[in-house]
Amino acid sequence: MIDYFLLDVFTDRAFAGNPLAVFPRAKGLDDGMMQAIANELNLSETVFVSEATGQHRYPIRIFTPTRELPFAGHPVIGTAHLLLHHGMAERECPLILEAGVGSLLVEFDQALARLTTAESVSILASTLTQASAAELLGLEAHQVLGEPVLASCGLPYHLIELSSQEALAKARPWPTAWAEWVSPSGHDQAYLYVVVKEAGASRAVRARMFSTPGGMREDPATGSAAAALAGYLAQSKGVGRWQWQIEQGIEMGRPSRILAEADRIENDLSIRIAGEAVIVGSGALHLPGELMVSREAL
Repeated sequence: MIDYFLLDVFTDRAFAGNPLAVFPRAKGLDDGMMQAIANELNLSETVFVSEATGQHRYPIRIFTPTRELPFAGHPVIGTAHLLLHHGMAERECPLILEAGVGSLLVEFDQALARLTTAESVSILASTLTQASAAELLGLEAHQVLGEPVLASCGLPYHLIELSSQEALAKARPWPTAWAEWVSPSGHDQAYLYVVVKEAGASRAVRARMFSTPGGMREDPATGSAAAALAGYLAQSKGVGRWQWQIEQGIEMGRPSRILAEADRIENDLSIRIAGEAVIVGSGALHLPGELMVSREAL
């Protein structure tokens, strides 16, 4: 048997935020088994933690039910909270999680785990235009602000700015339009956002994320998208530290809060996301060989 834990991430209470499964001692599992387990649990992501390669340094693998990801925000934040809870990390010491995208630095600040992305933001043209994004989402053209972009800190998203929270709530991807304008990019992830309040260097943002071919799946909290958005928005800012409080998952009944910030020093840009997490459950999974023994014992 192999133990796992269930967490809700980017929230301070159970049954909100984004669910996550973490296997903190996954030594010996091969790629196929990890993919099969992630498919069995059918959560947005499942994390497998290997043995430490140094002090407070752990390799991790992140799987959706259908593929492995090089980077995702809520799996990293949730895993860091779990390792801290089990004494595999220390609050006063930086934690390094080695993911496909590279080494990810995580630091703890009171109830928060704060991740620094391994990559700065890259920004490319999206396959969407302002007009096609409006058609994709069932909105009027004026409800989409400017041209969408494709931004990434390790996992690309089509960023689409909307005019109001009402437009955000109304948005529903049309699968046929998604197949025509989003899937050809090779990146089936769209992050819709509204800047709802600005106060000095801080901003309040509401967001939704749709993914998979057809845009049929919605995510309640997407840290990698929040990082890409922070990096993109910081491109238009001057030198300094810029912060965003991003609320997501409202329309799904799983409210989430992601804290994102970007430090800009001349041409250098450092991007961080932070959040809370709560452990909501645990279990043990029987591996295939063990299942055969269990059946024979009945």
